[in-house]
Amino acid sequence: MNYKIYPQHPGVCNYCMNIRRASRAVTQFYDDVLKPSGLTVAQLSLLRHLEMAKIATISNLAKMMRIDRTTLNRNMKPLIEAGFIAVNPGKDSRTREIKLTTAGKNAADKGWALWGESQAALKEYMGEVDLARLVQLLSKLEAIVP
Repeated sequence: MNYKIYPQHPGVCNYCMNIRRASRAVTQFYDDVLKPSGLTVAQLSLLRHLEMAKIATISNLAKMMRIDRTTLNRNMKPLIEAGFIAVNPGKDSRTREIKLTTAGKNAADKGWALWGESQAALKEYMGEVDLARLVQLLSKLEAIVP
């Protein structure tokens, strides 16, 4: 794949805005590659986290994914409608348990294969050294908020 480099002029808050712009660009890239699966990268992430957890409450899954419950609920809606995840009453009346359905597992597997393609393309675009450094720096930034 041939990719162009589009240098952006740093904004007033160049750290935050540059990171946000890069994040949106990478998300769009992954979403484009995943399009044949019918999933977005956020939806694939949700399905994969749920696959690892087997069964989770909304609070536990949100914590695992490091997103807030409102975002998780919004991201779950189309997956529930598609029959990819099932929501059942939890151990008490205040909780709900979420689990991956067979259709959800199949969708995640299809998306995961495409995700692998996007990983390889990103590695080719960035180069191994730059990508390794980027991952290290992103981990450091993520650790700002425990």
